[in-house]
Amino acid sequence: MSIEATAKASSLKTWLRTLSQDQASVRIIRFATGVTLAAALAYGINWPLSFLLPVLTTFFLSLPLPMPSLAMGLRNMWQTLMAFGLGLVFALFFLQFPIVYMMMLCLVMFHLYYYLNRGGSLWLTLMSFVAILLLSMLGNSHEGLASGISLSFIWTGWLTIVMVWGSYLLVPDPQSAPYPPAPDFQPAYSQAAAEAALKSTIVILPLVSLFFMLDLTSYILVMIFAALFILKPDLSAGTEAGVKSLISTLIGGVFAWIFYWLIVAVPEYHFYVGLMFLTALYFGMKIFSAEPSAKYYSSALIALLILVNGSMGEGAEFTEKFIMRVILITLAVVYIVAALKVLDSFWPVEQPEGKSNK
Repeated sequence: MSIEATAKASSLKTWLRTLSQDQASVRIIRFATGVTLAAALAYGINWPLSFLLPVLTTFFLSLPLPMPSLAMGLRNMWQTLMAFGLGLVFALFFLQFPIVYMMMLCLVMFHLYYYLNRGGSLWLTLMSFVAILLLSMLGNSHEGLASGISLSFIWTGWLTIVMVWGSYLLVPDPQSAPYPPAPDFQPAYSQAAAEAALKSTIVILPLVSLFFMLDLTSYILVMIFAALFILKPDLSAGTEAGVKSLISTLIGGVFAWIFYWLIVAVPEYHFYVGLMFLTALYFGMKIFSAEPSAKYYSSALIALLILVNGSMGEGAEFTEKFIMRVILITLAVVYIVAALKVLDSFWPVEQPEGKSNK
């Protein structure tokens, strides 16, 4: 028996060593571990905006990148603080003057899109959109709520960075690799970036205005999702991008339905954590696979987290809220794709040099 046990132990060590040297396997395990820890912490403590922690962690750990440096993490923390300040200005000062608010929102959204399209920080852009839309929506529904929840926003953003660091430390890459350099920022005026920013702003502003007028606070993540969907609009690939998001939403919706009813069947915290790990592990295997469907599963898991988040502990209301969320996300995607197509058809095309209209 001792010889057999020794052989099994040796085989296990060999398997673990092989597993730790496979880049794809390491990313899958890191993804499942990080997302599970983020979800367990978020729903275990349940502070305001805790739902954003697993969502943001999912987004960053699904990227096939090496561990971010300490300087990058500290920079992202500072940018989170800047984004919070910008969102608080909108919620406390501009929100009480609707016309001024919409004018400033239009201007700031254009500059955020323009900044990103010139090679600016994705984290700063992402956090700024979340801060402005989230704090403004909360302030619009409950006066004074925005300022009270702003510290939770900073805490969640900073904790996301810590969770990403922790995931890389717990499950390190087989070999160290330099982080890919960020695209060069273009400080000078860029016509292409300005046109892309203008298109994004024209498309998203009516949708954001509709959410504010109808006070759809319960579905604020749909509005944020729509704003982030066209960070860099590619009109020629609009239909493909829209179909990708629709498929991701439907995949996430199906898994969210199963996930929720399993939690209802076994309403225990440890079961939730175990189920989240298995779910994240499955999605991670899909995300880091070579299958054509791999591109759908990162957004699908985010959709699952969004759909389940608003339905935790709400029992009989789940079906209604689930269907409404899926419908709104689907309509937002359909609207963006259709609006981009229409805008593209009317957008003036620059004539090649040497040619003129006669």
